[in-house]
Amino acid sequence: MKSWLSYFTPQASLRIRTRGCACAVSGMLLAAPALAQVITIDTHGNATSTSSGATVDRRFAQIQPTHVPLTNSVLDTRTRLELIRLLQAEQGFAMRPFPKGHKGLVLEANGKLQPAGEAYLNMVTEQGLSAKPGDRVVITDLKFDHNKIILMLNGGPDAKHRFLRHISIGTGGGYDNPVVPDDGQAPMGARLTLTFKDNVPSLTDKDVKALLSPLISFDLKTPIQAFTDTLPPKLKEAILNHHVMVGMTTDMVMFAMGQPDQKIREMDGQMPIEIWMYGKPPETVQFVRINGNRVIRLEIASVGTPPQVFDKDEVEGMMRTGGAPLAPGEGPRTVATGDVVRDPNTQSASAPPTLRKTGEALPQDDPHARAAGTMRPVEFPKQKPDDYPDASNLPRTPEQADSQDAQPSSDKSKNPDAKPADDKPKAPPATPPAQSPSGN
Repeated sequence: MKSWLSYFTPQASLRIRTRGCACAVSGMLLAAPALAQVITIDTHGNATSTSSGATVDRRFAQIQPTHVPLTNSVLDTRTRLELIRLLQAEQGFAMRPFPKGHKGLVLEANGKLQPAGEAYLNMVTEQGLSAKPGDRVVITDLKFDHNKIILMLNGGPDAKHRFLRHISIGTGGGYDNPVVPDDGQAPMGARLTLTFKDNVPSLTDKDVKALLSPLISFDLKTPIQAFTDTLPPKLKEAILNHHVMVGMTTDMVMFAMGQPDQKIREMDGQMPIEIWMYGKPPETVQFVRINGNRVIRLEIASVGTPPQVFDKDEVEGMMRTGGAPLAPGEGPRTVATGDVVRDPNTQSASAPPTLRKTGEALPQDDPHARAAGTMRPVEFPKQKPDDYPDASNLPRTPEQADSQDAQPSSDKSKNPDAKPADDKPKAPPATPPAQSPSGN
């Protein structure tokens, strides 16, 4: 008799491993852009996430504990069946990101959430995202343990019949058809565990919903109300008033403005951007520049008025823990178009256009520099006072102006009183007159 392990086909095992690895890699790649985080893979193959600031995003921060009164009586069978009947297939809206994975989130009754902070962010980054804040979630199954209630959301994180998919029954070596066929779809649900101190007390469906309110809202809402309830008040007000702010995600822009009238993709240097255009002339036109999934620039143009440009991130500080802005907001920057009119009595003319950077000094700016080719005013030599205004009083003996004109002589060095020799040839001495013979 064959062991039940022999019915596992090696092809199915290899196929499920390959699909499992592909799903894990695709989950991490899809979660990274949505959360705008940096993923680092260590030498052991573990993925860790690093955030840009010292504080974590408020969506991953610790929750505010609830204050639901609980009884001391233990949950009985009748109450347990009633909870299953009332809560199963109940729909709500996610207030926090729900990660995939077998472990899931653990919520203490009237207590804290585990994990929270960076550990919560790392779980979402590693396991992938099952539901974003504002997404609809459905309780598909409930399980009761000694001191906890396990809720499966959107089908749960584990595949159904994961063992039967590997078992084939047949004769003659034909084991190609498993007991449960594999549909090829990876589970996309999440797990949420509600824990109590000693045991599960007697609860109603309203008590369970109140305990889960920090993570799931069961109130009747529209999708935009469910999404904006997870945001800070100022950001919620901007979305409900159909205003776009720099730093918003694409989901926030879609809830605030809807589908754009036109999309344009282009490159800004080495950075790919996408421009969403809302409105058509002569109406007000908004140009929303997006990089990745964040708004980096907003331009509002109206007929007859200068365009307004917003490029300061106003959302980043709100999404941090506490919801306070990082810096006070600045007013819009107005771009002046056309000729600028200045008052000549109170305003000076603008500087001419130049390619020089601010504070840059060029060589010709130095007054002591004598660079070749620099155009400067002509400088005439200054007149010096004449030492000898009368030419008749000039010295007769000229001074030696050049050392090359001087003729060095060894006799002169020996006898400094010697007079310089005359360059002109000397005339021969005169011959004395001959005396004529006298008769005397």
